[in-house]
Amino acid sequence: MKAVIINEFGTSDVLKYVECPKPTISAGEVLIRTTYTSMNFADIKNRTGNKAQANFPMILGLDVAGEVEEVFDESSAFKAGDVVIAFPKEGAYAEYVVAKEELVFKVPNDVPLEKVAAVPTVLFLSYLLTHQIAPISTNDSVLIHAASGGAGTMLIQMAKKLGAKKIIGTVGDMKKAAIVLELGAHHVLTYENFSAQVNEYTDGHGVNIIFDSIAGNITEESFNCLAPYGTLVQFGNSGGKAGNIKTSDLHSSCRNMKGFSLGTTRASKPEMLQQVAQEMFALLKDESFQVPIAKIFALEDMQKAHDLIESRQHQGKILIKI
Repeated sequence: MKAVIINEFGTSDVLKYVECPKPTISAGEVLIRTTYTSMNFADIKNRTGNKAQANFPMILGLDVAGEVEEVFDESSAFKAGDVVIAFPKEGAYAEYVVAKEELVFKVPNDVPLEKVAAVPTVLFLSYLLTHQIAPISTNDSVLIHAASGGAGTMLIQMAKKLGAKKIIGTVGDMKKAAIVLELGAHHVLTYENFSAQVNEYTDGHGVNIIFDSIAGNITEESFNCLAPYGTLVQFGNSGGKAGNIKTSDLHSSCRNMKGFSLGTTRASKPEMLQQVAQEMFALLKDESFQVPIAKIFALEDMQKAHDLIESRQHQGKILIKI
């Protein structure tokens, strides 16, 4: 089979399009013929060695959409030909992947494959964030960092569907503001002095919930506009640096901070994904729920896909068609 592998950490030129052995399955697993994989910023962090452990040759990628090629035995909940999304065991940049059944989800016939293929990671993530980790109510003001990215565009729409009173998005460039506003944000800011702008927009009250995938000084400054009893959810580190939080920023103001990782949840509590899968598919059936796709690349053009996501010039998701 064809796959994209890395034999060392580094820039996008370490990605190599090669022939690899077709994987085999064990009990409780399925073999999937990949149709699409989506790009996530974690792919960049894994490629550069900022997240993954060295285990070369390595196939990157978090999720796939495709068809079941083979099941281990008749007791499987799946059969050959089932259209599914999945989180594979050993990467997604390949024509065939193996996934544990508990991380495979049948796609309903009335859900467009390209639409669901773009969002397995970011839609599960945003649904869990807004419904379980920091549930949004109709009186809430919400700040979403990196609002034009894959997770950000999902979070904006989740906040809108849940009736948030004020939805504020931050972007690196105001050229990206239009898509954020179109998806449901009431106000869009750049990162420059954003906390003061948020406080001004909320008449000094601040926001009740902040979704932060950047970390570093963005997390630190976010506390300047988090309302008393508010919640900051830190669910990523795309900025590459850790933020420092003072305990005094929490207890006296009754504010709290939560961490969440979809990767940890897939490994430790996969049942959390199974419990919300049907709600996620219901959202995708709704034509008003948009999945912005920035660009679709072929598997052999993976270097270009990585360069685009690293440039931060895209809006929405980047898909790889295999």
